[in-house]
Amino acid sequence: MPLGRRKQLILQAIIEDYIKTAEPVGSRTVSKKYLTNVSPATIRNEMADLEEMGYIEQPHTSAGRVPSDKGYRLYVDELMDKRTVNKQEHEFIRKEFMEVVGEIDMLIKHASRILSAMTNYASIAMAPQFKRTSLKHLQLIKVDSYNILAVIVTDAGIIKNSIFRTETDIEDGVLEKINKILNHKLVGLSIEELVNMDISQLEVGAGPIGEYEQVFSKVLPELLQALRYSERVEIFSDGAANLLDLPEYNDVQKAKNFLNVLNESELLYDILNDVSNNISITIGKENKIHQLKDCSLITATYSYNGKIIGSIGVLGPTRMKYSKVISIVDCLTKNLSDILTKIVKS
Repeated sequence: MPLGRRKQLILQAIIEDYIKTAEPVGSRTVSKKYLTNVSPATIRNEMADLEEMGYIEQPHTSAGRVPSDKGYRLYVDELMDKRTVNKQEHEFIRKEFMEVVGEIDMLIKHASRILSAMTNYASIAMAPQFKRTSLKHLQLIKVDSYNILAVIVTDAGIIKNSIFRTETDIEDGVLEKINKILNHKLVGLSIEELVNMDISQLEVGAGPIGEYEQVFSKVLPELLQALRYSERVEIFSDGAANLLDLPEYNDVQKAKNFLNVLNESELLYDILNDVSNNISITIGKENKIHQLKDCSLITATYSYNGKIIGSIGVLGPTRMKYSKVISIVDCLTKNLSDILTKIVKS
């Protein structure tokens, strides 16, 4: 059932006051600070209705109320004032990115640091997913008689190096010709296609490959195995200490549980791998991971040339400054996508 306008204003007041103070909100506070033309008695009645409808809760025996996950969800979807980053915040993000040089993974790690610094919550970030990119160039380099270095360059500018061993010594000239054949056959295919490739799909009969079929059949399986190994995605986190300053984490066990989550790369990967929208907001018990049932998570994807290759997010209490965090995450990921596209084109 839709809420009337007055109930909406009261719920909005309760949520915004609780976000600021972390203290249960009573009818007198709402009347005095937010709805001065409505009596505390009327507000109490409306609050009783909101509690019965599941939008607010009464912690312990306190006279005040706090928002429920359902209340936060309505607030985020319909009630909160949307904001955009101000000029100073936008300039800060731009300058921070401009100062970073080096590998793309380091750029994503720095983006995570920027997020935690600007929001005062914890941040998590997934390095670009190798499997979502396509092969742009492959270079096979002989290290010694039995070891070959594969330098794999994708269309997203991601570079992976991997060494694999062969059973026989391959002459430099033969390796060079195999390298050319592989580039001709494989460039343009996605990494996901390559790692799942049935080797028999590549015709090695008559023609340019046939001459080197025996060596080729030994190199290709090793190369595909190197690609599978390179699929591993690095996960970054930052700003865990920010949350320890919040009253929600005064409970040592609660703080410990949260910190344990940030140290579980597999859990963080599962969280970030599910992200498919520009901005996604998960509140409290909406989180699939039990340890995050008291947290909210705001995530977004980043891309290059319109192709999504990773995601980044902010973790904090359900009493989160949603509008501020959403605007920062949105601005940062757009800047990040722009920079990645420029890097790839350069």
